[in-house]
Amino acid sequence: MARRRGNSSNSRGQRRARAESQARRREEAERGFGPAVWRWTKRLALTGVVVFLLAVVGVATAVFFASRSLPSYASLKESQTGQTILVRARDGTQIVELGPSYGQWLDADEIPDVMKQAMVSVEDHRFNSHFGVDPMGLVRAVYNAVAQDRQVSATSTITQQLARNVFLNSNRTLDRKLREAVLAMAMEWRFSKEQILELYLNKVYFGGGAYGIDSASRKFFSHSARELSLEEAAIIAGLVKAPSRYSPTADVDAAVSRANVVVGQMVKYGGLDPAVARQVDVDAVKLSTTEGQNSIRYFTDWALPQLDMLLPSDTFEPIEVWTTLDVGMQRAATTAIQSNVPDEAQGALVSLDRDGAVLALVGGTDYVTSNYNRATDAVRQPGSSWKLFVYLAALESGYTPDDAVKDVPVTIGDWSPRNSGGSYAGDIDMRSAFAYSKNTVAAQLGNEVGFSNVASMARRFGITTPISTYPSMVLGTSEVRLLDMVRAFSAVSAGGRSIEPYGILRVTTAGGEELYRHKEARAYTLVPDYVAAGITDLLQTAVATGTGRAAQIGRPVAGKTGTTSSNRDGYFVGFSSGITTGVWMGRDDNGRVAALQGGRAPAQAFAAFMRYAVRDRPVEEFDTDLKLPEWQLEPDDEFYYGEDDDYYFYIDEQGNLVDPSGDQGRYGEGFDVEGEGENVVRDPLDPRGLEQPGPAPSATPTARRREPPPAASDDFLERATGRDTPQDDRQQQRRSNEAINERQF
Repeated sequence: MARRRGNSSNSRGQRRARAESQARRREEAERGFGPAVWRWTKRLALTGVVVFLLAVVGVATAVFFASRSLPSYASLKESQTGQTILVRARDGTQIVELGPSYGQWLDADEIPDVMKQAMVSVEDHRFNSHFGVDPMGLVRAVYNAVAQDRQVSATSTITQQLARNVFLNSNRTLDRKLREAVLAMAMEWRFSKEQILELYLNKVYFGGGAYGIDSASRKFFSHSARELSLEEAAIIAGLVKAPSRYSPTADVDAAVSRANVVVGQMVKYGGLDPAVARQVDVDAVKLSTTEGQNSIRYFTDWALPQLDMLLPSDTFEPIEVWTTLDVGMQRAATTAIQSNVPDEAQGALVSLDRDGAVLALVGGTDYVTSNYNRATDAVRQPGSSWKLFVYLAALESGYTPDDAVKDVPVTIGDWSPRNSGGSYAGDIDMRSAFAYSKNTVAAQLGNEVGFSNVASMARRFGITTPISTYPSMVLGTSEVRLLDMVRAFSAVSAGGRSIEPYGILRVTTAGGEELYRHKEARAYTLVPDYVAAGITDLLQTAVATGTGRAAQIGRPVAGKTGTTSSNRDGYFVGFSSGITTGVWMGRDDNGRVAALQGGRAPAQAFAAFMRYAVRDRPVEEFDTDLKLPEWQLEPDDEFYYGEDDDYYFYIDEQGNLVDPSGDQGRYGEGFDVEGEGENVVRDPLDPRGLEQPGPAPSATPTARRREPPPAASDDFLERATGRDTPQDDRQQQRRSNEAINERQF
C-alpha cells in the first residue's frame, strides 16, 4: 500500500510538472519568444553587428584616404573663401565692389580667450571631446525631431562647418552631409583641435563681406580682434548662426538679444563666472559708423541674388556685373524720398524704363540705419491706386471713359463704401469718377464686372501677392509690393503689353569673357489697345485735374494716387515719356502718419524725381484715341462709314455675292422690298457676320424676285475679296485693297 501511494504521488508530480512545462511553452509561444523567434533575433543581432563593423571599416577607410588628400595646414591658411563682384552702372561706371574682406590672420595665441570660449560655447560646446562629428548631438536632434514632429535641426560641429566652408557648398543634400562628416573626421585626424579652431575663427563668415574675426571686429567695432571685449566677442559669436539677421548694423536689438544668449551659453558650457556674466552690458558696446554705404545697396541687394539663377553654379572667379541702374536717377530718387517723406515715416521708390529695366530703386530713407528693402519686399495696401485694375476690367467689359455713372450711396451685401470727402456728385462720367477717386463708383463697377474678374486683371498685370475677392478689395485692401504695382502701370504705358522688370544687363569675368547677357523677354498682350488707351485717358485726367495734381511736371503725366485708412500708407504710381515710377510712404509698424495722402508727399516725391528722370527725353503725348471694336459701335456708326456712292457688298438668298453698283440698283437687279424703314442684310466682309442696317431701296408693297440676279463680275469680285482674278495684275490688286481699307471694312 505504501509503495502504491508513493508511486501514485510520483505520478501526480510528474503530470503536474509536464502540465506546468506545457503551460510555460504555450505562454512563451503566445508572447512570441519561441525557439524560432530567438534564433531569428540572434541572427538579426549578429547581422547588425557585422553591418556596423563593415560601416565602421568603410568610414575609417574613407577618412584615411580623405585625410591623405587634405591640403597642408599652411595651404589652408593661405586660401580665401568667397567671390569678388564688381558692380557697374548702365554707363559702365563702377558703383560698388562686393565680396570677401579679410583682416589680419591671428594665430591661436593671439586670439582672446573670451572669443574662443564664446564661439565654442554657442556653436559646439563638445568641440574638445568629439572626433569631428558629435554623436550625442545627432541623437538629441533626432529625438527632438521625433518627439516634436519636425525636421531634424542642424547639428554641424565647428569642424564640419569648417569643412563645408573650405571644401564644399551649402546644398542641403544627404550626399553633401556625408562628405562633410567624412572631411570633418579627416581634419580631426590630420590637425589638432587648436589648429582647427584657429582656421575656423579666421575663415568663418560674419556677414557684410567680412571673413574671420579680425575683419568682423574692424567692421563692427573699428579695432583689431586682439582687443575684443567679452561683450564684443559675444556679438561676433552670435553672428555665425544668421549673419544678416543678427548684424548690429542691420538690427541692433536682434544683435544684442543674440549676444545675451551667447553669454548664457558661456556660463553653462564655457566656465564663465555667473557673477561676471551679470555685469555684462551688451547695450553699452559702441558700434563703428559705416561710411560710404548708400541707397545703391538697396538695388544690389535685389539684383545680385539673381546671379544664382543666371550663372552656372560652379562660377567662383571674380566677376563684373553690368546693371541697368542710372546713377544720376538713383541719386535723384534718394533725394526725392528723403526730402518729402513725413517725420518718423519710411519711403520707397521704383522706376522702370519702357522695357522693364530698373533705372532707380530706393528701399528706405537710410540703408545704414535699416537695410530692409521696402521697394521689393514690403507688402502694403495700395489704396485707390488699386482702382487701376477695377477700371481696366470695366473698360474691357464695354465701358468707355465718357460713359455715365452714378456717384451715389451704395450698399453691397453688408458693405457701404463712402467717398473720401463724404460727398456725392450724382450723375458723372467715368473719367471724372476716376480722376476724383470716387469709391462708390469703383464699388459699383467692381460689383458689375465681378470682383473675381478684378482680381484676375490684377494677376494678369503682374500682382504676385494674395488678392481678396471681397467687395472692399476694389479700394485696395489687398497688400501688394511696390515693384509689382510699378510693373502693372508700366504695362499700361506700354499699350497693354506685359513688362518684366530686370536689373542685370550682362556679366563678364575679370578677363572680359561674357557669362550672361540679358535677352528681351517675350511681351504678351494683356488687354486690347483700346482698353490701354482708355485707362491712359483716365490716368492722365487724374493728374491733370484730379487727385494727382501734385505730380504734374510740365509734360504729359498719367498716374493714380492711393491712400489707406487712417493715413497708414500713401501711394503714387505714374508714367511719362516712357518712364514709370512708383512711390510708397508709411511707417514700418503700420502706424498712422499725420496728413499722409497719396496726392501729397508721394506725388511730390514722384514729381521731384521725374523732372530729373525725363529731362533729356522728348515730350511724348499719350495715345488716348479710343479705336473701339465693332461690337461696341452703334449700328448706324457701323453703316455710315462713307458716302452714298461707296460700295457695299451683299449676298442673295442663295448665298451668291451681289454687286450693288451699276444699273442693277443698290441691291442688284430684280429686287423690290416690302414695307418701310431699314432692310437688314449681311455684310460678307464682316468676319463676325454681323447684320448691318441699310436704307430700303424702295417702299413698294411687295418683295419679289422677278429673275435671278446676274453673277458678279470679275471686277466686282476683285474689289470685294481683295484677290486678283486671273486676268488682273498685282497693281490692280493693290488698288483694290487700298479702296477696301479706305472704306474701313
